[in-house]
Order: sequence, then structure tokens, then C-alpha cells
Amino acid sequence: MEPVHYKDDVKSEKKLIPSTVTPYGQQYSQLPTEDPSVPYTNAPQNAARPGTNYTRIRDEDDRELARIGYEPELRREFGRWSTLSYAISILGVLGSQPATYGVPISLGGPSTAVWAWFIGSIMAYMIASCVAELVSAYPTAGGMYFVPAKIVPQKHLPIWTWIIGWCNFLGQACGVASIAYTLGQMTLAMRSIRSRLVDGAYEFSPQPYQIVIIALGMLVVFGVICSLTTKGLHRLIIWFAPINILATIGIIITLLVMTEDKRDASFVFMDVRDGSGYGSKGFSFLLGFLNVAWVMTDYDGTTHMSEETHDAAIRGPDSIRWAVIISGVQGFALNVVFTFCLTETYMDDIVGSPTGLPIAQIFLNAAGKDGATVMLFFVMLIQFFTGASAMLANSRMAYAFARDEALPFSNIWSKVNGMTGTPLYAVWFVVGFCGCLNLIGIGSTQTITAIFNLCAPCLDLSYIAVILARLIYEDSNTFVPGPYTLGKWLPTKPRSIIAISWVLLISVVLFCPTTIPVTATNMNYAVVVAAAVAVFALSWWFLGANKYYTGPRLRKFEDIGNVLPMPHGQPDQESQASSIPVSKPPAYSSPRTSSDGGPGSPTERTPLQGSANARYDGGSAV
Repeated sequence: MEPVHYKDDVKSEKKLIPSTVTPYGQQYSQLPTEDPSVPYTNAPQNAARPGTNYTRIRDEDDRELARIGYEPELRREFGRWSTLSYAISILGVLGSQPATYGVPISLGGPSTAVWAWFIGSIMAYMIASCVAELVSAYPTAGGMYFVPAKIVPQKHLPIWTWIIGWCNFLGQACGVASIAYTLGQMTLAMRSIRSRLVDGAYEFSPQPYQIVIIALGMLVVFGVICSLTTKGLHRLIIWFAPINILATIGIIITLLVMTEDKRDASFVFMDVRDGSGYGSKGFSFLLGFLNVAWVMTDYDGTTHMSEETHDAAIRGPDSIRWAVIISGVQGFALNVVFTFCLTETYMDDIVGSPTGLPIAQIFLNAAGKDGATVMLFFVMLIQFFTGASAMLANSRMAYAFARDEALPFSNIWSKVNGMTGTPLYAVWFVVGFCGCLNLIGIGSTQTITAIFNLCAPCLDLSYIAVILARLIYEDSNTFVPGPYTLGKWLPTKPRSIIAISWVLLISVVLFCPTTIPVTATNMNYAVVVAAAVAVFALSWWFLGANKYYTGPRLRKFEDIGNVLPMPHGQPDQESQASSIPVSKPPAYSSPRTSSDGGPGSPTERTPLQGSANARYDGGSAV
């Protein structure tokens, strides 16, 4: 049977146009001429119309990226399990949750740690599911930063993407820097518990400069890992999640077995206190959300790897959904177990521990120095995995932002290294940027804490800005849903309204001082830093950025006739039908909600949307 290509008639209906087959399989055609009556041809590159851009198409993912308007530059090596492992690792519950466990128990009492996590996880799912649906339509390295290009009217687009892009980039950078800093704290806490206890204090007491030095070293190691080839990253990251989950199970069992003096259920599930000084248990409970807000964020981190993922429009969003579910359950279990292991006088014994880290004291009480060291090592290992994963997402965001000319010296940061096939300059730009943030910790602990506290609000606000734009411009935008949807099981509009309301509420709470009365020491300077960042970004915009930054810089590409090898020789009818010209609208050209309305199930791909044969490129897609 003769292979075919598609073209549009005046009614924009798909019709079949004969083409050619090489001995190696389907020959992809170029864009049509301006005259719709002229069939597609396989014209050579030098026959192009003026202004035509050419690119090689290796598989259906690259074809989709070219349709969106970006040239495929990165190598796709991430498959199903490495993508899911990455999504779980960037949340990194076992590493991140213990680092902030002291906040909810000190401000709102033991039960706040449990129920704030439970409620926060449900809200996180609402946000993440909205993010997953949006990025499924446009799987690019820019993640949520890119989506407004298909939602917001052109005259408003530059300022929208400028603000969203900077919020996303800075939020991720603050997250990476804070992870490196907490690794420094954990390392020195381990050193403390190995030293002698003298007059109620450990002989070794960490100094701020020591924490910063370790943090800088961690950033360099993150950078080295992120400089690996995509295949090397795939092979490494695929192990992150299994180690995370197994270590969590091991620590839970160890604490339950070895902690002799446990609290009762009423202490764990019913004891809410006013530890903030506001005179309100309810508000103190809200302040306890800092724990879950800091951990359960950066949902679109996985989508920043879209240009290195096979079948990114489905695997990325699906991994986001499952990562939030798995991490929510994992974090809830840890909070419950940690709270059962608290002492009656936990404010003095645990929160005020000489180790400087409440969770380290819980480990020490249960298993002694040796056992605590082993458990703390695994917490640090998972936190290390989280830091490497977060830097990877941040570097891809920097790369995407730079190729749209949004960063100083964008021509450097947007380069892709020919040897590794990755944006190495962007990686080390992020290392340097996060290092500068950590250096602030030498002079002021309060300021560095305020900067770290920007992570969750900046990221979540960048998400809801896109979600809000979708609602505002619903009748006029050109947004075309992707293959991933929650369908009728959880409709988009009410879920979007819940997500927006939640982020606005929690952002206000997280900018409030955590204790009353407010002093220079306990003041929450996050709001001051956030205001400074906003003034900087807007000033830069009005002083010059608005003259050269126009939003995502998209181009139209033509395939130069690259031949895809077919796994079974000649292409079959399905693979022929899936060979769609680069210039066509996305394969998901109309909303398609599965009839059963199952949660998160991608709609079934028809031959028009690609087949295993059509996207086969000989690479591994585990």
C-alpha cells in the first residue's frame, strides 16, 4: 500500500496525499506551499522559501516540539520509570520533610504536623493536576512558563511570560540553594551528635560559615551530576525513587520498633496548640503549612525535562500525578510516626535539641548515636537526590528562558554542548546563581531563611498565574488540550478555582511572621525579599526588557527529509497515517476526554496521534 501524507482542504479536514517510501521506511515531507492546492513535496533544502527554517525530526516527540515552534536540540533518553523516579525525587519527601518538621510542631502543636500535611497534600494534588493538564498540551523545557504563549493574547503575552518566567526561575533557584543549605545543616548535625555532650550542649557547635561552605560544595557536586549526558542521567535517576521509598520504610519500622516511650493517639491526632503567640489555634495551625508547602512544590520540575523524555505529553503529566500521590502518602506516614515518637516535653527536648535539628534528636532517642547516624545518612542521601533533581529542572528552565532572550547573556546560557547534548552553560549558571544566594548565609541567617521561604510562594504563584490566565482568556485563547486529562472525574474549572484560592491563602500565611511579638530576630523577611524581587523584575521590564523581550520566540520549521528507521521494514498503514507534516496543528488538535472519565488516564491515541512504529527511533524508552 502506498504511504500517505496529510494536507488541509478549505474545510481544514484531513485528506490523504500520496508520497514516497525509501528502502528504509517512511520519507517525511516538508511544509506545504502557500497554495493549498499544491501537494506536499520532498523539496531539497536549497529549494526553500525565504525565511524557512529546517530541522531534522527524529521521532514524534521532536515532531511535536517543532510544531510548537522550537528546534529539537536535546536528546530523549528518559522513559517511563526514570521520569516517575525523577518526579518523586524532585519532591524528595524523606529528605525535605524532616528538615522542616520542627515548624508545625512548634507553632501549632503535634497534631498540626499530621493534619496540615494531610490537607496540604490534597491541595497539592489540585495544583499539580492543573499543571499536568496544561503542560501535556505543550511539553517543552519551559514548562508552565511556555503555556501562556497559547493562552494569553499577543499584546499581553510578553509581560505575562516575563513575570511567570522569573517567578518560576527564582523559585526553583531558592529551592536548590535551600536544599544545599539544609544538607550543610544536616552534615554538621551529624557531626554534633558524634561529639561529646557537655553541660547540655554538644562539644561541636556548627557555625554559619561552615554550613555555607558545605552548601557551596554540594552545589558543585549537583552541577557535576547535571553535566552528565541525558542517558547517564536516565541511568542514575531511575534509582532515586526506589532508594527513597525503601529508606522511608526502613526508618518508619526502626522508629516504631526502637522508640520505647511513644505518645498516644489523642496526642498525635487531637493536640493542636497556639505556639505562635497569635492567640489563635486556627492561625497557628495555618502557619504549620510551611512544612508541606516547602516540600510539595516544583510540580512542573518534571516538565522541564520534557525535551529529554520519550512520549513527554503523557509520561511527564502522569508522573507528576503519581509523584504527588506517592509523596503525599509517604509524608503523611512519616509525620504520624515522627509525632508518635515525640516526648511529652518535646519543645525542650526535640525542638530545642542541641543537635539543631529536631528529627536528629528523634533518631538519637530511638537508636542511639550509631542508629541515628545511619538514619540521618539516608535522609541526607535523599535530600541530595532532591537537590540534584531540582538543579536539573532549574538548569532546563534557565536554558528555556535564555533561548527566548530573557536572561542577560542569553546567547551563552542557551547553548547546547555538542558532546553531552545538554545545556552545560545553563547548568553552571544555576550553580553560580545559587552559590551567590547561599553566600548571604554567612552574614545573616534571617535573610537567607527569608530567601529560602520564597521557594514555595514563587513557584506556586507562577503556576496559578497560568491557571488563572486559562480561565480569564478561556473564550479567546488558542489553547488545545493535550492527551492527558482527568476528564469528568475532576472537572478543570472547579479544580482550578480551588488551586488558585489555596495558593493565594497559603502565600499570605507564609509571608506572615511566625511568632508574636515580632522582633528583628523572628521577623519573616520573605515578604521584604519578595517585594525587592518584584521591584527588580518590573523595573528591568520597564527600563529596557520590554523593548527586546517578546515572549517565547517560536519559529516554523520544515523537516529536511530525515528518514526514520522502521522496526519491521516497510511501514504499515498505521505508521503511514501517523506521518504528519511538521506544520500541522498538534496531534491533539481537539479536546478529547475519555468517555469513562477515569482519573488521569490519557486519552487513547488514534493513528493520527502516532504509533509505536511511527515514533520508533531505535533508542531505549524504559
